[in-house]
Amino acid sequence: MPKICAYYFAPQSPYAYLGHAHFVALAKQYGAQVELRPCDIGKIFSLSGGLPLAKRAPQRQAYRMIELQRWQQFRGLPMQMQPKFFPVSGDAASRLIIAAKLAHGTDAALVLTGAIMAAVWAEDRNIADSDTLIALANAQDLDGASLMKSADMPGVQAEYDGYTDAAIAANVFGAPWYVVDGEGFWGQDRLDFVERALTK
Repeated sequence: MPKICAYYFAPQSPYAYLGHAHFVALAKQYGAQVELRPCDIGKIFSLSGGLPLAKRAPQRQAYRMIELQRWQQFRGLPMQMQPKFFPVSGDAASRLIIAAKLAHGTDAALVLTGAIMAAVWAEDRNIADSDTLIALANAQDLDGASLMKSADMPGVQAEYDGYTDAAIAANVFGAPWYVVDGEGFWGQDRLDFVERALTK
């Protein structure tokens, strides 16, 4: 039986961006079934003691920049350390990803997710802007306008809220977060452990 991996993330997270392609490759390599669960990281932070970037201590903010540079170099991904449109809400992008999953399946939604993350961190684009999201979906051969309409439907919002509630119930407190066989792994720097869990 293939392993199931729940993938909790916020599309605006730099660490979700840094780990996304590697995680998708691991899931494909080991035939894992991905449960794609974009969630409201702001709500999760408020309940778990996390702080938005601007409210973190200066030494934490400085070290974050060092770590981003290290991982950007290690992963070999293009990355703006201080993108033009960040901080940015991930709500609209998350709903678009959910709409894509419902209409076209998880694989298509994973590709769109990667494009949205790259838009923030490599392309200086605003993922809170509807026209930007439509263009990103169109670039993946999806009907962006149709998906945006779907993304505004109450059912998609209910899915988004449900994923956020599930994350809270699973004791998620950061993004990305992976769950394999009931075991949680926080951060893209834990993907080696995720791989081990997928091979058990």
